[in-house]
Amino acid sequence: MAEKAPSRGEIFVVDDDPAVRDTLSMVLSAAGYQVICFADGAALLAIARTRTPACILLDVHIPGKSGLDILKELHGEDYPAPIFMISGQGDIAMAVSAIKSGALDFIEKPFRGSEIVARLDEAIEAYARRQAQNMSSRIATLHFPGREPLTRREREVLEQFTAGASNKEAGRHLGISPRTIEDHRANIMKKLGARNAADLVRIVMTQQRQGQV
Repeated sequence: MAEKAPSRGEIFVVDDDPAVRDTLSMVLSAAGYQVICFADGAALLAIARTRTPACILLDVHIPGKSGLDILKELHGEDYPAPIFMISGQGDIAMAVSAIKSGALDFIEKPFRGSEIVARLDEAIEAYARRQAQNMSSRIATLHFPGREPLTRREREVLEQFTAGASNKEAGRHLGISPRTIEDHRANIMKKLGARNAADLVRIVMTQQRQGQV
C-alpha cells in the first residue's frame, strides 16, 4: 500500500451549507490539505485564535455574526494566513468590502473545485514567500523586550527557520551541522518562551508588527 503523503497544511472552511462543506472538504483533501469545517463563525474563532491554518475560506452569509464580522474579529489584515471570502453572485459589493478589511480575495458561488485548488495553492505559496521575505529582512533588528537577547548566530538560525528552511538546509546555508541548528533552535524557543514551531513564528510576527507601530 502506498504511503500517505504528508498534509500540505490545514484549511479552515466556514459555511452553513453542508453540501458546500462536503464539496470543499473532498476537493481540498484530494489536493493534500487537511480540511476542518465549521458551520458558523463562533466555532471558527475559538480555533483560529489558538492555531494558524494555511488558509481560511469564509462564507459571507453564516448564522450569527456574518463572515464580514468574523473577518474583522480575526483582524484580517494582520491574520497570519490568507483569508478568502466565499460569496454568492449578489454579494460582490460585500466581498469588495471584505477585501478592504483584510480578505485576500473572494470566491464566487457556484465554483469549480479544480479552480479553487489552483487559486489556494497559488495564494498560500505567494503568502508564505512574502512572509518569509518580510520576516527575514527584519529579524536582525528585532528586539524581544523582557526576554534574554539572542546571539548573532541565533538570529541567523531564526532567520533561516522563519524563511521555511529545514535543519539540513539551514545548516548547509550557515556552514554548521543540522544537530547544531537543532540546539540553536531549542535555545531560541527557550529564550522567547515559544511552545512549538508555530508559536515561535507567531511571536516573531507579533514583535515585527509592534515594531512597525
